[in-house]
Amino acid sequence: MIVCLKLIITIIVAIVSGILLWAGFPPLDQPFLVWIGLAPLLVAIGGRSPGYSFLLSFLSGMVFFLAIFNWILEVPGYTFLHHGILDIYLSTYFGLFGLAFSIISRRRGMPTALFAAPFLWVSLEYIRSNLSFLALPWGLLAHSQYQNPIIIQIASLTGAYGLTFLIVTANSGIAAMAYAFFGQLKLDMPSTTVAEGLRGTKFVVVSATLFLVFSLLYGYHKISNPVVGKAFKISLVQGNIDQNKKWDRKYAKFIMKTYADLTQEVSKDEPVMIVWPETATPRAINLDSKLSREVRGIATSTGTYLLLGSSQPQKFKVGDPKNIKYFNSAFLIPPDAGKKKNQRYDKIFLFPFGEYLPYKETIPWSSINVPEVSGYVAGKKFTVFEHPDFRFGVTICWENMFPDLVRQFVKAGAQFTINITNEAWFGKTAAPDQFVSMSVFRAVENRRFVVRCTNTGISCFIDPCGRVVRRLKDKHGEAVFISGVLTSRIIPLESRTLYTRYGDWLVWLSLGCSVGFLFIAFLKRKQGSRSVN
Repeated sequence: MIVCLKLIITIIVAIVSGILLWAGFPPLDQPFLVWIGLAPLLVAIGGRSPGYSFLLSFLSGMVFFLAIFNWILEVPGYTFLHHGILDIYLSTYFGLFGLAFSIISRRRGMPTALFAAPFLWVSLEYIRSNLSFLALPWGLLAHSQYQNPIIIQIASLTGAYGLTFLIVTANSGIAAMAYAFFGQLKLDMPSTTVAEGLRGTKFVVVSATLFLVFSLLYGYHKISNPVVGKAFKISLVQGNIDQNKKWDRKYAKFIMKTYADLTQEVSKDEPVMIVWPETATPRAINLDSKLSREVRGIATSTGTYLLLGSSQPQKFKVGDPKNIKYFNSAFLIPPDAGKKKNQRYDKIFLFPFGEYLPYKETIPWSSINVPEVSGYVAGKKFTVFEHPDFRFGVTICWENMFPDLVRQFVKAGAQFTINITNEAWFGKTAAPDQFVSMSVFRAVENRRFVVRCTNTGISCFIDPCGRVVRRLKDKHGEAVFISGVLTSRIIPLESRTLYTRYGDWLVWLSLGCSVGFLFIAFLKRKQGSRSVN
C-alpha cells in the first residue's frame, strides 16, 4: 500500500513539473513558474534507479510537449499519429536527462547530481535543437522568459542556452535546499544526515544565487544603455491572405491588389524600405516575368525598396511528378527599374516534411502516412542584402529559430535582420506568440534589431535588448489574422557580442562537463549511497 502511494506521488510530481514548465510559455505566459517547475522532478528522481528516473522524466516531458505543441493538428497533413510521434521523440530528451541525473546521484550523491543538472540539460537541449532533420529548437526553457528584458540579456554572452543554464541552476538550488532539509523524510531518497545534506548542497545553492545575481546586474546594465545611431523607417505589410486562397490562381489578382493597396497606403509614411511576408506573391517572380514586372511597378510607384518572399509551390504540397526543384526565396526589389538588379536570398534551412522529405530514398515515410511533399532545394549562401543606407540579413519562416544561422548573417555583415514568414498554417493558437519568443533571443544574442513581417501575424519590431517596441494590432487589440501596415524606426548596428564572436561556447563546455560527470560517476560509487526503485 505504501509502495503504491509513493509511486502515485512520484507520478503526480512528474506531471506537475511538466505542467509548471509549460505554463511559463504562451499562451499562459507565467514565466516565474519555470524557475520552480523543474525542482519537483529533480527531487523525485534523485537516487532512484536509472530506468525509473527515465520513465518519470519522460512522463514529465510528454505532458510538457503535448501542451506546447497543442497547435500541431492545425497544420495540413498532421494527424494525432504524427503529434504522438513528435512528442514521444522530444520527451525522450527529458528521459535521457533523468537517466543521466539518476546515474550521477546514485554513484556520486545528490549534491553532485544537482550541480551537474544544468550542464546535462543544456547539452540535451542543444542536441535536440541541432540533430540533422530532427532539429527542433522549440520550447527551450530560456524562451519562457522572453518578456523579461533584464534576465534575458545574458544571451548576448552565452546565447539562449545560457539562460536555460541559469533556470536549471535555480531549480537545482531549490531542489538542493529541499533535499538538505527533507531528504530523509520524502520519497525515500538516499540515506544521509541533515547536516551532511546541508554541507553537500551549500555549493549548489551559493552557485545558483551568485549566477542569478550576476545575470540580473548584467541585464540591468545593458538595458540602461540607450541604443544610439542613425535611425531609418521601415514599413511592414501584413496581407492576411487565407491559406486556401494563397495558391489558388483565381485569387492571384486579389492577392496582388491587396499587397499593392497596403503598400501604397504605408508609403505615405515615407519609409526607406517596405517589407512583404514569406511567399507573398501567388507565384515565383523569378519564373513569372509578368508578375515580376508588376512587382517592379509597385516598387517604382512608391519610390521605395521592396523586400518580399516569393516561391512557386506551397509547403506541405505533394511533390511535382516531374521532380522539378524550387527555392523558397526573398527578393529585394529596387525602385529604379533597369538601373539596379534584384537581390536574392534562397532559404538555407528547409522545413522537413513541409518543404522536403529527408532521406526519402532510404526511410519509408509512407508507412506513417507522411506525404511526399514539394521538392525544395536548400540555398547555399548567407546573403547580406545591400541597401543604400544599410546592410541586413533575411531569415525565412522557421530559420529564425536557429541562433547560429542568424549569427552567421551578422558575422557576414548584417546590421539587423528581417524574418519573413507565413504563420497562417497554425490558426489562432499560441504558435505565433511562441515564434515571437524565439525571435526575441535572436535580437539579444547579436545586439541587433529584429523585424518580423508575417502574412497573418504577429508582425513586429524587436529592439537589440529583446523588447517588442511595436506590434501590429487592430482596434480590438488582435494581432493575428488581421491585415494592416506598421512602420517603425530601426538603427543599423555594427558592434559584435561575445555570442556573435564565439557562438555556443557554453554548450561545448556543458557537453564536456556532462561527459566528465558521467565518467566520474562510473569510476567509483559514493560510499553509503543506496538507490530506491
